Amino acid sequence: MPKKDLILDLKKKAKELRKDIITMIYNAQSGHPGGSLSEIDMLVALYYYKLRIDPKSPKWEDRDRFVLSKGHASPGIYAVLADRGFFPKSELGRFRQLNGMLQGHPELSTPGVEFAGGSLGQGMSFSVGIALALKLDKKSSKVYVMIGDGESQEGIVWEASMAAAFHKLDNFIAILDKNQVQETGKTKDVMDIGDVAAKWKAFGWNVIEINGHDMNEIIKALDIAASTKNGKPTMIVSNTMKGKGVSFMELNYKFHGKAPNEEEYKKALEDINKIDVKKFK
Repeated sequence: MPKKDLILDLKKKAKELRKDIITMIYNAQSGHPGGSLSEIDMLVALYYYKLRIDPKSPKWEDRDRFVLSKGHASPGIYAVLADRGFFPKSELGRFRQLNGMLQGHPELSTPGVEFAGGSLGQGMSFSVGIALALKLDKKSSKVYVMIGDGESQEGIVWEASMAAAFHKLDNFIAILDKNQVQETGKTKDVMDIGDVAAKWKAFGWNVIEINGHDMNEIIKALDIAASTKNGKPTMIVSNTMKGKGVSFMELNYKFHGKAPNEEEYKKALEDINKIDVKKFK
């Protein structure tokens, strides 16, 4: 497929899955729309373009691994996994229900989930362990982890970053969903994480900084990260917008963990339907 067609198809898929995210959270009247909408473009690029996976064999030994460390943004990964065929899409309608497969934070019983996301920062450390184990076993698989900018205030993120560089884990790719907002306000006001690109470079990482809603930039960054073998892990600083694609949710901390009411739900779908995928970024 020509690259131009690939990019357009990925953009269309991200638009489609934005509706699944909003519908899932609205039906449950619980969940985290803001961070799910900011991450979805990157997740689509990973799962429909880059990751070596097999939905029919989720535990395939030679698969690439993806860890969603910011586990509260589970609607994004659930929408993708269902669409890729890891489990029936009907399960999305049981999001956050008792005895349902899809709980508020990912659980290992869900096909395609590699990490039971909970306390922020732990996914980064967990992923370093996977990458180190794969290195020791001389496997070619890659490990990808997504963290948030509010999450980057956690000390364990930086301990893991130091360990990844020390162990020369060039099979390890971290993605910072830098959506600018956390639960109680703008990240820069709650606790500014500063020039994170410079910080990870100082920790001995390769660093790529992109617009995390520009599919061309995302694909290019993933290609570079996957092909770099210089003994360093890679950090993709993905500059995004909380709530991207839904006007009243964009950069609005109130929709970090708040479900839309009926009127807001209809408006959100209306906004998403109006997205021009050719211009979206």
